[in-house]
Amino acid sequence: MMGLSSNCADRCPSLAPRSGLDNDVLLCYYHSMKITVELSDSDIKEICRVTGEKKKGPAIRKLVEDALMHKRRERLAQKFIDGEWSAELKGAEESRAADRKDALEKENRWRE
Repeated sequence: MMGLSSNCADRCPSLAPRSGLDNDVLLCYYHSMKITVELSDSDIKEICRVTGEKKKGPAIRKLVEDALMHKRRERLAQKFIDGEWSAELKGAEESRAADRKDALEKENRWRE
């Protein structure tokens, strides 16, 4: 069972920890928001097709989650591209050279 963080209980005393399903329902309600959007029928059909969901709500939710994940990954990749972050891959060059040497040896054996 999920518990409320002390943060949530502090801000909203009515959400103080309790046992049972109510706690989970309140947590879900407290951390989510319903919105209304206007989309054409063709957009909804395409969103359902792309996400693989049959219902509109879950399809839009999945599309938004996927788009957010894509943007997060894009920002992370940009940090590596810009040089803000870096990673040292110990032995990567040696491994790559060994792979090339192995491939060349296999190719030469095949040609013999």
